[in-house]
Amino acid sequence: MKGLKTQVVIVTPALADANNGNWQTARRWAAHLAAVARVRLVKAWPDADAAGDEVMIALHARRSAASVAAWHAQRGSAGLCVALTGTDLYRDLASDADAQRSLELARILVTLQECAPQQLPTALRAKSRVIFQSTTARRTVAKPTRFLRALMVGHLREEKSPQTLFAVARLLRDELGIRIDHIGVALDPALGEAAQATMAVAPNYHWLGGLPYAETRRRIQHAHVLVHCSRMEGGAHVIMEAAACGTPVLASRVDGNVGMLGADYGGYFPWNDAEALATLLTASRRWRDGDPLLATLTQQCAARAPLFLPAHERAALRQLVQDLKEQELRM
Repeated sequence: MKGLKTQVVIVTPALADANNGNWQTARRWAAHLAAVARVRLVKAWPDADAAGDEVMIALHARRSAASVAAWHAQRGSAGLCVALTGTDLYRDLASDADAQRSLELARILVTLQECAPQQLPTALRAKSRVIFQSTTARRTVAKPTRFLRALMVGHLREEKSPQTLFAVARLLRDELGIRIDHIGVALDPALGEAAQATMAVAPNYHWLGGLPYAETRRRIQHAHVLVHCSRMEGGAHVIMEAAACGTPVLASRVDGNVGMLGADYGGYFPWNDAEALATLLTASRRWRDGDPLLATLTQQCAARAPLFLPAHERAALRQLVQDLKEQELRM
């Protein structure tokens, strides 16, 4: 009936208990769509309430592959969207048949940063669109002048390359003007042990473990720089959160980061190159001596920040649901 809200199911491999990027995306998308759709969040589809679903947005081509296949078996590609993560784009699509099939079955593919469509098979790029994730803006606060505070945010797992930060902390352990904080749960126990070992020999490095979201954002706001060492990314939340509060980013030069910050951004270092990151941190520390790096990166991040406004993401998601619903009605 005309005027009824579209029922949307978002399939996410992680729900609230995980408190990771997939969950944050699913939660935020549901909030953006609430005014125009009835939204359900599930880990697998179908379930007991599946009959009324008109549109599916599946996060993660591989991990949601069974749900994508089940939808297609019942309804074809009508109303079906797959949103691609970094592990989809930069690992699974090269070899995983389930992830590859999810792309083929979907009517629309969503990527989260502007370099991502180039990772898709040429024949599928026409059905892709970029939707930047968003966060609320926060005011830029005054930073300490006696030292540079660098912050890395990311659970301790291989894809986030925390070993690079450990190596940097050791390289800079005698540099009293640089302090390095690290937020994240040790999903890999061996990396947690490595973090503890780094603290034992590098007094400038502090692993804080997992912190609540609000506290993490406050610490991003008060850091001089956010450090992002990842080997692969789909579109990191922490990058947009840093940009939204005036904190510049030092990031590995991988597509997922370049797609967020732009090809001409000046704060990249080669992935896994601790010496290059240490050089950037040292240059950032010299802002009091007239080194322009920190100010330049702050300006460049400010220029990218409007891409991550909630209004942009909300409009793009509502257009996505409208397009999927119209395609369903034409089938």
